Amino acid sequence: MAVLPLTVKPIQPPSGSKIDFGAQIDGIDLENISDEQFATIRNALYHHHVIVFKNQDSISPKAQYELTKRFDPAADNYGHGKTIDAKRSILHPDLKTVPHQPQVQIIGNGFIKSYEGLENFQLRHPHHRTFHKDHIPDDKDYDFTRFYRWHIDAALYDLNPPQVTTLLAVQVPKGRRQTLLYDDGSDETMDVPLGTTAFVSGERMFELLSPAEQEFVRTSKIEYAPHPQDKKLIIRASYIWMSPAHSRSTGLGLHTENLELPASDLPPIDASKIKILPMLWKNPVTGKLALQIHPSAIRRIHLADGTVIDDLARVREIVYKLQRPGISPPYVYAHDWEEGDLVLFNNRGVLHSVVGAFRPDEVRLFRQCNLAAVEEPVGP
Repeated sequence: MAVLPLTVKPIQPPSGSKIDFGAQIDGIDLENISDEQFATIRNALYHHHVIVFKNQDSISPKAQYELTKRFDPAADNYGHGKTIDAKRSILHPDLKTVPHQPQVQIIGNGFIKSYEGLENFQLRHPHHRTFHKDHIPDDKDYDFTRFYRWHIDAALYDLNPPQVTTLLAVQVPKGRRQTLLYDDGSDETMDVPLGTTAFVSGERMFELLSPAEQEFVRTSKIEYAPHPQDKKLIIRASYIWMSPAHSRSTGLGLHTENLELPASDLPPIDASKIKILPMLWKNPVTGKLALQIHPSAIRRIHLADGTVIDDLARVREIVYKLQRPGISPPYVYAHDWEEGDLVLFNNRGVLHSVVGAFRPDEVRLFRQCNLAAVEEPVGP
């Protein structure tokens, strides 16, 4: 088979945007990727962080899984099946996986008659009213929306954060946009496509910090709560420890209301599996540093001198102050999904969020895949 000419084209940001990441790759058959082509894709990913492949309607779940795994060939699979604690996890009970490729999950909204061996099943798009402390009035729900939850795909207990995630748009609702509200006392808003996936760059988030803040994040580490998420179903970011807690209106971390589950209500805790990770993660190709913190799962901050900040409210306020500038509208890439788009993103270089409020009859069908990494992220 002839090798197709592969081209990498940076995404052109809209007027007024300060987005400096994202690229489109054309001229590639993702079912048959040569070693040379993969080297180009990998290099592009770590320079651009979010890669869009258009017209991938026919890519198989097997090829999607193999592309994901190629970034970390020895990666462990997230097991799929019954959740550890489905009753308390913020997880839709009708989560689906592809029967013949269980590393690939099916997500979206609406009733699906038949897809990849599954019959007559319902998908539900996460809505901010189920997680935020307050929400947009119901009568404005279809015109306005919020970031649901800024996060990194990661279990953050026992398993290491995946290197990459792949996300394929199979069916996308057409013709409607929403106004995204920050609702945090600022007047910031965004015009976004219905059901967009929003991305921000961890590298830009670091660059926006003051010199003193940069030194702080360079020398500090985050300790994540035990069992913050269900590792079996992490692709949908299901939560255990913080399941009763409420998100800020920006989707960036949680309010402190002492609602988190006590250790006695969690699955057994192995202290050796608790993750303490650098605040900054190094890009394996460019060496640049990205501020990569999952704000909902944080528990403590470990300082360079050995001091540990244990007060949860203070920990959350510190991290929020560090991350909030980086999610302002000029720095957000809101992907306008078209059917057949496959997006590959650097899970160790960007944060992302689900967005959107759907009507029951608006069908959104996506496939998503990521794998627990072999190694922890590398810090400064």
